[in-house]
This record gives sequence, C-alpha cells and structure tokens, in this order.
Amino acid sequence: MTDHILVIDEGTTSTRAMLFAKDGTCLGSAQRPLTQHYPAPGLVEHDAAEIWGLTLECAREMVAQAGGAHAIAGIGITNQRETVVFWDRRTGEPLSRAIVWQDRRTAEMCEALKAAGHEADVQAKTGLLLDPYFSGSKIGWALKNWPQLKAAGEHLAVGTIESYLVYRLTGGKVHVSDASNASRTALMAIGSGDWDDGLLSLFGVPRSILPEICDSAGQLGMTDTSLFGAPIAITGMAGDQQAALIGQSCLEPGQTKATFGTGAFVLTQTGRSLPKSTNRLLATIAWQLGGERHYALEGSVFVAGSLIQWLRDDLGLIDASPDTEPLARSVEDNGGVYLVPALSGLGAPHWQPHARAAIHGLTFAAKKAHVARAALEAMAHQTHDLKTAFAADGADWAELRVDGGMVSNGWMVQDLADILAVEVERPDFVETTALGAAMLAGVGAGLYGSLAEASVMRGKVGRFSPAMDGVARQARLTGWKDALGRVLA
Repeated sequence: MTDHILVIDEGTTSTRAMLFAKDGTCLGSAQRPLTQHYPAPGLVEHDAAEIWGLTLECAREMVAQAGGAHAIAGIGITNQRETVVFWDRRTGEPLSRAIVWQDRRTAEMCEALKAAGHEADVQAKTGLLLDPYFSGSKIGWALKNWPQLKAAGEHLAVGTIESYLVYRLTGGKVHVSDASNASRTALMAIGSGDWDDGLLSLFGVPRSILPEICDSAGQLGMTDTSLFGAPIAITGMAGDQQAALIGQSCLEPGQTKATFGTGAFVLTQTGRSLPKSTNRLLATIAWQLGGERHYALEGSVFVAGSLIQWLRDDLGLIDASPDTEPLARSVEDNGGVYLVPALSGLGAPHWQPHARAAIHGLTFAAKKAHVARAALEAMAHQTHDLKTAFAADGADWAELRVDGGMVSNGWMVQDLADILAVEVERPDFVETTALGAAMLAGVGAGLYGSLAEASVMRGKVGRFSPAMDGVARQARLTGWKDALGRVLA
C-alpha cells in the first residue's frame, strides 16, 4: 500500500478528482464543468449520468497519474449536499434529472407543513428547518410528480450525490450515505443517527428506497474491478461543508470555518454536544467515526461565488472572476451601492425562499467597479448577519478560517476581517474541502490513527487582521441593513 489518496470532489458547477500525498501535497487534479439546467424559474437540475461520466473520466486520469490502482490507498468522496438522485438499482442509471440543493420547487410544500405546525418537530429531530433547501421535500415531491419513479417499484433507489457515486463505483453492491450527508436530508434524527419514521411519513418517503447510514471513514466499499483495472477501497466520505471543516482542522469545539464556493457556508464545531439554535441556524453532523457523532452549528448563504459567475456570464460586467479584485480596489468605496444577492432566495438566518435579488443606491455616478465592489462586499455583509446569529446562540467567533475559490481574492478576505472585526485565517492551499475528504480517507485507510494526526496535511496559513475603523464599519452595516430590509419587506 502506498500513501496516495484519490479524492472525488463533486461540486455544484464542476466535478473534480485530485491526487494527494500523505503529507497533504496535491499531486494532480482533473476537472470538468457540469451543465446547469434551469427548466423554470426557481428550478435547478443536474444530469446524474453526466455527473457519473465526468467523475469517472477525472478519476481515471488521477489513477493513471498515480501509476495505477495499486498505488491508491483509499478514495475520499466529498459532494454538493442536499442534491438528490433517483436511479434504477439494476443498472445504476438515473431515472430523472437530479434535483439540486438550490432548487426551490418545494417552497409551497414546506410553507404548508410549516403552517400545519410541523417545523418545531422537524427542527427538534433534525436540527434543520422546513425549507426547500433540504432533501426530504425534494424526494417527496419527485415521488408524487414523476411517474417513472413509481413505475420503477422495488428497483428504485434514492440518495444524495455521494450515495449515488458509491453505488456506481461499487457496481451496485453498496448503497450507503455517510452520516454527515444523511443529516442534511431532514429525514434523519441526528441524535439517534438513523432515519426517523415520523419524518419519513411527513415527507412521504419509503425507508426501502434510502441508503444505509454509515460512518464518514472506514472500509466503506470497494470499486468494481472494471473501472480502474483493480479494486480500490472507498475509505472516506463527507458533505462538502463538513469536509471543509475537517480540512481546516476545526477539530476542537468553538473552531469555525467559512467556505466561499457557489454558496457560502459557516460551521462552528460543537464536539459531541448536539447544538440547538433559537436564531434559525442549523444543527448538523460534522462527522461520524466508530459510530460516534460530532456536531456543528451551521449558517448557509445560498449565493456567493455564483453571484460573480452571474456578473460574468449573464450580465457581462466582467470577463473573468479575478477581475473583481482590481475593480474593487479602483474605487474608494461602494459609492452607496449595495447588492443583496437573493438570486436563489435568502438562507440563514432569514430563510426567505421567495426573496429576490436587488441592487440599491444606483445613480449616474455609479460605475461597474461600484457594482463589482458591492458584490464582493455582500460576502462580508451576509457573513456578518450569520456572526450575529451565532453569537446570539452562544457561539460567537474568536477567529474565522476561510477557504473556497472566492478567497483567492485578497481584497474580499481583508473586507471580511474588517467587517467581522476578527482575525481571518486563509490556508495557502485553499481547496480544503478536498483536503478534508483526503484526511478522512487517510484515517479510513489506516494511514493516520485519527483526524488530529491527519491535520498535518493542512499546511501553511496566512492571516488577515481587521484594519477598518468602527465608524466606517458601522456605516457599511447600516447601509446593508437598509438594503436588506427593502428586499425582506
């Protein structure tokens, strides 16, 4: 056995495979974009067959780079959470498009359940709220509205992305979901660690179609020999945000990370203590090892990097994402322009699925640099809203560890430090989601005895300290509050 670890990083906008050495060095990466399907306003879908095909392409490239399957100690998988796939057990082929986490089609269903008084029970059992973001309502909706799923009968299988990938990788032999992903479905009682009959009934989901819930690391399955020439052990799995928490070495209660990818997600590790929020934050399973669950308090922002992508691809305001940094630096301030990026509704702590994005404060004096700067500033504003909610739940942040594609923008990271008034730490290797999956896979493969041992993979970090005076900070926050209030009105 060698110390190579293969990570499959299944994101919202791309799929990627990465090859890691035991010390955390990234030895190679293969990436492909994923097609985004928007069949109607508020609906977001992926082609699960495309996901599988591109994942296999990328993985094969990295296996070849490693020198063959025999050189891989284990595979780690991390994935976009809440996205649901429906497939035929006999073939592994999807029976429909996957319903993506951003999809809002079940908003009315969730509102009806909330009006009927079910949210308190759902939150008590799952740590989640009644929102179309989570998988349970998506599954229930699909079972009612897509006749091919009913026609599949006992051959229907359902799971989140990592569950689907494991099924395909093992040639249909293993149907599992790790506890971190299962905790995002609104079907799992996160205190007991199993599917909950009351929740299954509430959303209309039969237990028989769901995967078995398993640990986040261990001998989870073996790949089919035909895929890579020889079997490779699958030894680690976690949802992308939990993987990033691990990759940032937030292994002690109170440590906090924020990932700025398609969306932005903040998690504070709470150890073995199941957190309870009274400020509309979420409780989630951070990881499960040896049947023992560790938890986190989470705040979810639906639109982060996807906002910059929208400015580039749909508005043509910039040619490339990195253009936002020199634009932001080219003006002294935002010129009174505030952008509330509710392009997929608003997540925590507001949970307004019908909210719509808006740009406020435009005048003839506003340039595209002001709009670009306002888009970047929205990251700090949304994160500050979360910090306020975390503090009210007794989990304020002493520092913040950041990662994800957006944090390559140094101006944005400094703005975070300034608006949050805390030190922000950015690792030199910002792809900590993949790194966390590698750490789990390393533990599962026996390369490390614990996640604490595996944390040596994280490497060097840089730090950003607050440099904005209190008056300027408060002016920014007041302007944001006004713009946000107009959107929520």
